[in-house]
Amino acid sequence: MASRAGTVAQPQDLVDITALLDAYYDIAPDLGDPGQRVVFGTSGHRGSSLKASFNEQHIVAITQAIVEYRAAQGVTGPLFLAKDTHALSEPAQNSALEVLAANGVHVLVDARHGYTPTPALSHAILTYNRKAAPGAPQADGIVVTPSHNPPADGGFKYNPPHGGPADSDATGWIANRANELLENGLRGVKRIPLADAQAADTTGKFDFLSSYVDDLPSVLNLDAIREAGVRIGADPMGGASVDYWGEIAERHHLNLTVVNPTVDPQWAFMTLDWDEKIRMDCSSPSAMASLISRMSVGADGSVPFDVATGNDADADRHGIVTPDGGLMNPNHYLAVAIDYLYRNRSGWNPESVVGKTLVSSSIIDRVAESLGRKLVEVPVGFKWFVPGLLSGEGAFGGEESAGASFNKLDGSVWTTDKDGILLALLASEITAVTGKSPSQLYKALTDQFGAPVYARIDAAATREQKSKLGKLSAADVTATELAGEAITAKLTEAPGNGAAIGGLKVVTENAWFAARPSGTEDVYKIYAESFKGEEHLKQVQAEAKALVDSVIA
Repeated sequence: MASRAGTVAQPQDLVDITALLDAYYDIAPDLGDPGQRVVFGTSGHRGSSLKASFNEQHIVAITQAIVEYRAAQGVTGPLFLAKDTHALSEPAQNSALEVLAANGVHVLVDARHGYTPTPALSHAILTYNRKAAPGAPQADGIVVTPSHNPPADGGFKYNPPHGGPADSDATGWIANRANELLENGLRGVKRIPLADAQAADTTGKFDFLSSYVDDLPSVLNLDAIREAGVRIGADPMGGASVDYWGEIAERHHLNLTVVNPTVDPQWAFMTLDWDEKIRMDCSSPSAMASLISRMSVGADGSVPFDVATGNDADADRHGIVTPDGGLMNPNHYLAVAIDYLYRNRSGWNPESVVGKTLVSSSIIDRVAESLGRKLVEVPVGFKWFVPGLLSGEGAFGGEESAGASFNKLDGSVWTTDKDGILLALLASEITAVTGKSPSQLYKALTDQFGAPVYARIDAAATREQKSKLGKLSAADVTATELAGEAITAKLTEAPGNGAAIGGLKVVTENAWFAARPSGTEDVYKIYAESFKGEEHLKQVQAEAKALVDSVIA
């Protein structure tokens, strides 16, 4: 833990916004450097203008590639265009609009000239396509956000007509075409001046906020929250949900306080994350330190809120703080949410499965079994949950990184991208209906199923070693035991859908680990869990590192 983690940022921690914006327009990427090429990870292309990895040339090339991709796919409806509060998001949105308008794409931007959470974009796409006549043109979207990343970063993500993150085939094609356009000096990119793009007949407005907020009663029991008088503290953490929370309180008459409505592209009000960086990670105790402190018990034994929540910059992640448990581990809250929802959503398909990523806690497996529900374990990336959410066959999908979504009360789709606002409000519904906090309910689950200990560590690895890890087969692992237990499974493909996991997962009766290469750093990540305590977890981690190092050496 770094010495200043959890303390308020100081002037030396703040990014120079003028330099950041100047670099966006002035710096051209060196395509001979892999770090300056267009690369789509699980959540789009990310980078910083100061590092020549997120600049104007990148954005116009990616946008032109998206135009060509959607045309090839027969997508001719409107494209919803949204942005979060990062400093690079507005210039990137403007650059994208210049290209989209020049190509004659019907674009819909926020009618309030504000910020749009990722789930509100997904909801807008799905709502439009659901209401469209059979055979009518379908809508898609772009959201400009690097999610919880530091203030110097930018991000750019494409959501096809299914409303969720684009799959690897789509992002691979878009990235390859964008790099080709960059290599050709942007020949082939159509573009008009911003003023002309904004005034174009093809550019229109859409009220993302009303579409999303007014539809919340279809997915949550807001009546129960209101009638119970649950006191909610919502911290947008300087992100795109800032106006949404106030509107949710007003329109649905909830006892909800927006804890901090400040929007600052430097995020000067933030407490520093574990590595002394400003990062809007609502699952991090360090980044959430101010909200956690606010929930502490006063001298009179009172607390200001029954539930307090935080969201990252594009509101696709959630952090849940309770008076008795503090900030909940994301895995713990997912287990509670699953247990509650599948017991309290009578309108869902009775055969609907539980979706989780392979690095999420195994307590979810035990909860699903107790519910009589099939568990579907998929690789990391929310895109794997899209088909199930659309069909209702997978009414819930969740990731260990505090991202999840679930279906409406009637079992139909709500969003196919992560929804931090939804999961934050669910904590209040759970409190209202059960009379207990989510952390109290998690304690009850551990009393029934055991208390897992979970952690993630990073281990150094070269680019060649990371590549080898990503291509492992189960046969490459010859070990038969892990931390004193027989190995019951060696996985390089997700059991839920057979997709490659880009790494390795090893399972025993009471523990597991998964190793995956980092997409941005010279490390690989080891996720590990044990139902036998901290010391056993440390043994699992140590043996996991030795095992992985031996097979990628």
